[in-house]
Amino acid sequence: MENEVKELLVLREQMSQVNEKIMTQLNQFIEISNQIGKMKDKLGLPHFDPQREFEMLKEVEQKNKGPMPQDMMKRVFKEIFQASVEEMGVETRRKLKVNRLPTSQDLVIDINGIKIGGKNPIIISGPCSVESYEQLSNTAKKLRKMGIRILRGGAFKPRTSPYSFQGLEEEGLKILKTIADELDMIVVTEILNVVDIPLILKYADIIQVGTRNMYNYSLLKELGKIDKPVLLKRGFMATLDEFILAAEYIYLGGNHQIILCERGIRTFETQTRNTLDISSIPIIKKETHLPIVVDISHSVGRKDIIKPIARAALAVGSDGIIFESHYNPSLALSDSSQQLDLDEAEELINYLKKYFIFS
Repeated sequence: MENEVKELLVLREQMSQVNEKIMTQLNQFIEISNQIGKMKDKLGLPHFDPQREFEMLKEVEQKNKGPMPQDMMKRVFKEIFQASVEEMGVETRRKLKVNRLPTSQDLVIDINGIKIGGKNPIIISGPCSVESYEQLSNTAKKLRKMGIRILRGGAFKPRTSPYSFQGLEEEGLKILKTIADELDMIVVTEILNVVDIPLILKYADIIQVGTRNMYNYSLLKELGKIDKPVLLKRGFMATLDEFILAAEYIYLGGNHQIILCERGIRTFETQTRNTLDISSIPIIKKETHLPIVVDISHSVGRKDIIKPIARAALAVGSDGIIFESHYNPSLALSDSSQQLDLDEAEELINYLKKYFIFS
């Protein structure tokens, strides 16, 4: 028995030595992998190359003489290859301009004295679509009395059905600008097409990129050349890395006035319109120095839970909330079920003021 114990201890020591060799080799592998990743970045190539992985796994299979079974050996190497691709991504992210550095200060965007980011959160509200002067005026006047100074409204509406209301386009922009000027408010509205940039710049103070256009890199590049803030909404199927990289496109063009917006992602859940990824807010605040707001209307698509959702979004550190409001939601031409009427909007704001001080 004593001999067996000694032999076991010897084997354990040998195992430790082998572990050390494996660790050394794996670190060398990652060093080479990161060099490959940098070269791929320069060449504009994807980090993951399925054909190359197939060839390497085939080579492993041919050279493996056992005793580890082939399928187990291939699984181990596949995990190693996957780890190397993930590490390439980490190296890429470290170089991003939107990354939060140890010395980074939170970005504060000041528009006519309205500060987005920093100490106090803001509220953005207005109807889903601009439908008429009367509709927007009735809504905006009440919102302004509640202390809201950022007016949202869609003049160009991306709709799933081509038969749905598509917006008033330039007429809608004129109505937005006129009413905002009358009430000392600023305008945020969505852009759908690169060719509309000069038009929207005439009327909007903040240009919104909707969830469908987060991947429209041609549009993001052009918005990087303008001198107005951009509110970038997360794609409804986008990872946080993809979201941050979309912001990088704008930042690299020279426009650093970027406001991120979490608006929920598509999941298998059917109780809400989307699933609000509440964890994204502290992660974004940790990874970048950009302000982030939460669209509490598009994320859940229902009004009965709007209060706790809004409070939660602000509690985890968002720089503001966006919600849709309408003086008579039953008459709204789009998203009528999720738009708050003005009494509901006031009730929400009064509720939130118990816990937060707004800018």
